Amino acid sequence: MKLRELLRGIEILSSTAEPDMELSGISCDSRSTAPGELFVAISGYASDGHRFIPMAVNRGAAAVLCQTPPAEDIPYIQVQDSRRALATVSRNYYHNPGAEMTLIGVTGTNGKTTSTLLLKHILEDSLGAKVGLVGTNGNWIGDMELATERTTPDSYTLQKLFRQMADEGCTHVVMEVSSHALDQDRVAELRFTVGVFTNLTQDHLDYHKTMENYAAAKAKLFSISDQGIINLDDPWAEYFLHQAKCPVSTYAIDNSSAALVAEAIRLLPDRVEFTAVMGEERQEIRLGIPGRFSVYNALDVLACCHALGISLEVSARSLSTAKGVKGRVEPVPTDGDYTVLIDYAHTPDALENVLRTVRETAPGRVVAVFGCGGDRDRGKRPIMGKIGTSLADFAIITSDNPRTEDPDSIIQEILSGVETDKSRYTAITDRSQAIAYAINRHQSGDVILLAGKGHETYQEINHVKYPMDEREIVAEILERRKEST
Repeated sequence: MKLRELLRGIEILSSTAEPDMELSGISCDSRSTAPGELFVAISGYASDGHRFIPMAVNRGAAAVLCQTPPAEDIPYIQVQDSRRALATVSRNYYHNPGAEMTLIGVTGTNGKTTSTLLLKHILEDSLGAKVGLVGTNGNWIGDMELATERTTPDSYTLQKLFRQMADEGCTHVVMEVSSHALDQDRVAELRFTVGVFTNLTQDHLDYHKTMENYAAAKAKLFSISDQGIINLDDPWAEYFLHQAKCPVSTYAIDNSSAALVAEAIRLLPDRVEFTAVMGEERQEIRLGIPGRFSVYNALDVLACCHALGISLEVSARSLSTAKGVKGRVEPVPTDGDYTVLIDYAHTPDALENVLRTVRETAPGRVVAVFGCGGDRDRGKRPIMGKIGTSLADFAIITSDNPRTEDPDSIIQEILSGVETDKSRYTAITDRSQAIAYAINRHQSGDVILLAGKGHETYQEINHVKYPMDEREIVAEILERRKEST
């Protein structure tokens, strides 16, 4: 593609590159730059891509898009914001695939994964649509799963993925849109038909520093959406309503002024049931995922589908056939009259929600195995320590993804928030040993919650991801118990 076509829509500060030069592609990683490509040097948060221009040149880059003119003898295009420009050149290179599909974005601290998967199910079930999905549990093109590294890919990878989805016949795309993605312009050059806000609780303050910054990043979704759906029960709802630059509809459990309200809620061991009320319309809803938070997930999905022209009746019918989500209150087989659940809860709010959900139906004790990730918001660690030990009958504090931190130091920060008696908790650094401790000491009727890993099948230590699938760990523990009897 010619350079002038790639640069369409970008304000250029200066340039030494020939507009008609042919480029073979785009790269923002000097390690994978190929001959003839345009290398985009991004000023990052961990490192500055301008430092790697020499490597990109050595690998055959034909030109550089940058914020500071390079010292190397290579054609360059200088722009004000190369990160933002990457989104534009990527859109141009892949011929704006997002415009060929209906895009739905879901943002919020908790509930994004379940909401997006439920939306995908309803769209496929009720419309017969082929739906693409971008999210924590993986990227999907219809029934084909693709690998993923983070909730929302960089803008180039995202445009490439959208091109593949459009070419494969997807008519809709449902996305988890993280605060990082919004703040770092990864979703720039996209226009969402509907944007959904689930909730806002403490998370990612290692990056955003304050809840106000975190909220401001999330609110950007409603400046690039045609319609907005907002949880009116959330304490930040008024902020999002005020910031929204598009028409907004609301949903709630407790706030009767919302456009869509849940009434007559029934929380059962294996599902939730309630009456969805929108104006004069009333519809009975059944969703096979337990917990009060599942009512909120169902509401945001119903409101979103209504905005897309799908009636409550049709959406309800599809929701009734939806399955549970991997790593979200997921039961795994055991060898006795006790239950083991795996859940992704890794924020204070999520841990509290899932523990309260388990508490509602547990026939015996609630045992929580949890930790906190390294290199992330340290402020939530004592909060989670307090929640985990106060809401569980017994807690085992352990390692999550320590990343570059000492797991024992993380555990000590979690313990600093614990206020319960020492007989109600212990600390075991090795996560596999912590799980074994819980299972080997179970009592009849116990519900053992393994919180924090969810769908993840690895543990990250010093930039290396080691295999760790809690389903396999439980199975191995049960096998050893069987052999010892």
